[in-house]
Amino acid sequence: MPWYSEEQIDEVRSRSDIVDVIGSYVKLKRSGGGYVGLCPFHSEKSPSFSVNPSMQIYKCFGCGVGGNVITFLMEYENLSFPEAMEQLAGRAGIQLPKKEMTAEQRQREGLRQTLLEINTKTARFYYAMLKSPQGKLGYDYLAGRGLSRETIVHFGLGYAGRGGGELYQYLKREGYPDSVLKETGLFKMDERGVYDKFWNRVMFPIMDVSSHVIGFGGRVMGDAKPKYLNSPETRIFDKSRNLFGLNYAKQGRRKQLILCEGYMDVIAMHQAGFTGAVASLGTAFTEQQASLLHRYTEEVLLIYDSDEAGVKAALRAIPILRQAGINGKVVRLEPYKDPDEFIRQEGAEAFAQRLEQAENSFFFEVEAGKRQFDITDPEQKTKFYHEVARKLLVFTDKVQRDNYMEAVAVRQGIRKEDLRQLVIRYGNQMPEGYQEQVRENRREKAKKEDKSEEGIRYSYRLLLSWLIETPDLFGPVRERIAPEDFLDERFGKVAAMLYEQLERGERELVATKIISCFEDAESQKMVAQMFQTNYQTEMNREEREKALNELIVRIKEYSIDKRMRNLTDMSELEALIQEKKKWQTPEKLHISLKDG
Repeated sequence: MPWYSEEQIDEVRSRSDIVDVIGSYVKLKRSGGGYVGLCPFHSEKSPSFSVNPSMQIYKCFGCGVGGNVITFLMEYENLSFPEAMEQLAGRAGIQLPKKEMTAEQRQREGLRQTLLEINTKTARFYYAMLKSPQGKLGYDYLAGRGLSRETIVHFGLGYAGRGGGELYQYLKREGYPDSVLKETGLFKMDERGVYDKFWNRVMFPIMDVSSHVIGFGGRVMGDAKPKYLNSPETRIFDKSRNLFGLNYAKQGRRKQLILCEGYMDVIAMHQAGFTGAVASLGTAFTEQQASLLHRYTEEVLLIYDSDEAGVKAALRAIPILRQAGINGKVVRLEPYKDPDEFIRQEGAEAFAQRLEQAENSFFFEVEAGKRQFDITDPEQKTKFYHEVARKLLVFTDKVQRDNYMEAVAVRQGIRKEDLRQLVIRYGNQMPEGYQEQVRENRREKAKKEDKSEEGIRYSYRLLLSWLIETPDLFGPVRERIAPEDFLDERFGKVAAMLYEQLERGERELVATKIISCFEDAESQKMVAQMFQTNYQTEMNREEREKALNELIVRIKEYSIDKRMRNLTDMSELEALIQEKKKWQTPEKLHISLKDG
């Protein structure tokens, strides 16, 4: 992996116009001495995303993100720091001489790069297996599904053999230890031995937007269960935050992207020329996936299986797309089950016509809801009309709501004025169901925030306990973490007093002095626990070193991100960007421990 000097980083940043780069992803409008636009990192209707060309920085005053041209590309395209550097350098016509990391630096760079390397080799292994006599069963299956040789190569499809141990033996020969291989999710390890997780399956490499192989999906050959098997979540694979095929589908901002269910659907559509197709990864569509799609398009065509399960999946996805600011449409494929089957039977031209006939997602929801009522019964019909009125409240913009109200009234045979009165009635009353949903959303948001706060407080307690137990670490820790980085008031107060004692060279720390500064029993108990924790007893030196450095990075990054989110003056942002940049290469700030 390449390493870049400060001078090279500064040259790339200074020769990359932030307005030009961000403007290729986000529609920007001149405002005073800067530019504003809709934030690409969260859904909003009024622009709160600001770009300052004189300082070459950006800041969203809605969700709090901020940074320079390099951090923008890293966040938007999900690139590593070196990848963002290379992309911007190429854009600016800069030749970057690279200095390769030493073996020690490569080890410090972390497990993530090693896992990506293993996954790349694994994908090549599966592809080679598919092309071998052993893989004939898999190759015949793919050919039978109508895939061309070019498509198989393009998506890097492969085959996991029948032996159950070929991949493990291959990677062992490549020199990877079991301690690393168990992190890949590619193997089952127990007292009986080690076994390949995937065997006798056609393999689909799953890639992130930068075309890194982050996981795999496998379709079994035969009738064994499960039919499809995915990699478990690992340090590099979070299925709720990735979409199969997006690395091929993204091309700047598209007019439309197509969201479907399975690997074969995506591959069949790409082969037929519909290269905007992506699929969720064996899980229900998520808010994170919607946010990812919003970076590349404002309209999504939903193509789920035409059975009952597919309809339910579409109904779950529609409000998530709407919340992310994406216009959703639903493509009907009847009498065929899925896009792959439709294209093989009817061809690409007929499929394109179905895409053109995509139905507005709100109308789809109304029609799906209508099937729950017996419209021939006056009572049931009345209940249906009331349900439609409640649904119209999802549109907070009055003009948009009026337009939908008019269209729905015509389609469902309701007098427009009657429907309007119902909408006004429910809007004023704020029905209990709606109120409960609002409350539930708030509770979920509060839970996530509480969990994050609880996690960082635990990190504060561990680091302070560590300093109490091992005062000799104070020097290197103080150079990296200041008392101000402990953003919880109580922990910040403890840190300041502890640092003060250690600055004076005290090694026998006075617990009672710190505890007595707190009046309430809960705070006193919290401080006392720090002086009673023996955190490292079950760890060897390597484990202690890893844990300590992870604690420091977690606390520092949380501190910087929190300050950036709460920032109101963009002039202060550059200093925080420079500070955050140091922590993007934490190996330079690594603390080494001695044995004992």
